[in-house]
Amino acid sequence: MDLSALHSFRVAACDLNGQMRGKRVPPSYADKLDKGTLRMPFSALNVDLWGADIDGSPLVFESGDADGVLLPTERGPVPVPWLETETALFPMCLYDDESTPFAGDPRHALASVLDRYAQRGWSVIAATELEFTLLDASGAHPQPPVNPVTQRRLEDEAVLSMAEMDAFDAFFTDLYDGCAAMGIPAQTAISESGIGQFEINLNHQNAMRCADDTWLFKALARGLARKHGFTATFMAKPYADDAGNGMHVHFSVVDQQDRNVFDNGGPEGTDLLRWAVAGCLAAMPGCTLVFAPHGNSYTRLVPGAHAPTGACWAYENRTAAVRIPGGAPAARRIEHRVAGGDINPYLMLAAVLGGAMNGIEDQSEPPAPISGNAYEIEGLPQLAADWTQAIAAFETDPNVARIFPADLIRYFAMTKRQEIRRFAERPSENHWLSYVEAV
Repeated sequence: MDLSALHSFRVAACDLNGQMRGKRVPPSYADKLDKGTLRMPFSALNVDLWGADIDGSPLVFESGDADGVLLPTERGPVPVPWLETETALFPMCLYDDESTPFAGDPRHALASVLDRYAQRGWSVIAATELEFTLLDASGAHPQPPVNPVTQRRLEDEAVLSMAEMDAFDAFFTDLYDGCAAMGIPAQTAISESGIGQFEINLNHQNAMRCADDTWLFKALARGLARKHGFTATFMAKPYADDAGNGMHVHFSVVDQQDRNVFDNGGPEGTDLLRWAVAGCLAAMPGCTLVFAPHGNSYTRLVPGAHAPTGACWAYENRTAAVRIPGGAPAARRIEHRVAGGDINPYLMLAAVLGGAMNGIEDQSEPPAPISGNAYEIEGLPQLAADWTQAIAAFETDPNVARIFPADLIRYFAMTKRQEIRRFAERPSENHWLSYVEAV
């Protein structure tokens, strides 16, 4: 990509809510990106949902609101297909002046977890399934979009409907073209169970690249939807009485000979697989805040609503929080089904993979896999029941402390408590406006 031919380009890092924070810079900055000359306050990655500083944060007045250094990630520049003017985006990470990773940068949190795998000579391969809802956000409340073919507003669910996919073909064609341009490995797209709800799967790849592409895909889908006259939202629950948006993640682990360490040649998998499952289950309640980071998230996490609320696992059972899919043993993997579509992909993958590594390190044995409907099984360890409980659990759970740095735990908890206070000051019927394109 010839940056000198562009009018400008963007540099952006990911904040704790998964939003892009950064700058628009002229082409002359192209040679400065890896020199440490681009700076941004540390506090910018730990602002609340609306972009406000966190009251009492040690990153603001206590430290003089000091700057960190932005450096490009290995992802490199990508085009920005949702803008009319040709430009590029450089994903960045934040460091201090001694090149130490900033603890409040969620991408660094995932990198730290992946280092634990690398120390064993392992790499993590991951894929995400992204559910989102197309809607009309122009009124006082969210409404289903108008079908571009019939010119009538959508009224009903359309599971795996080809007619529904075809009706929005112009959007999905642009979306796939945008993915190709940005190097995002988009695979199957389907019409899902909610009104105006769709799902696109990203192909299995290196876990950090998976997180990068998931972050970029969310921005791409939102931006292109605006160009087509509607809104794409990853809100966990856009409509109170309709299906919620989840983000399932699949992962496997390969050694230096590219062998899947979960594969024992049979359907049950290795000891390592069981230990990883045990770690995922143990970390799940304490990491609820990562999997459900917003007030709206908890309207999805209710019993019987096709979103797991109890920590359990099973083989080929989609009611379980952790599922071991069938298929060829060489492809044996773990599917973690808890997260909503509103998550920060770096924090989500760090929580899932960090929990799994905790279990592997401890050689923890999981409980017996369940059979039947997980929603009807009593006595399962439960995810935090609400936003307030999730914050408290995140701060105090020893499993969380093994996954995330203490500073990030503190910053994230402070951010979420401020959001609770600010939402309490706003009419509840308007809360969706803050979420619809931000999460």
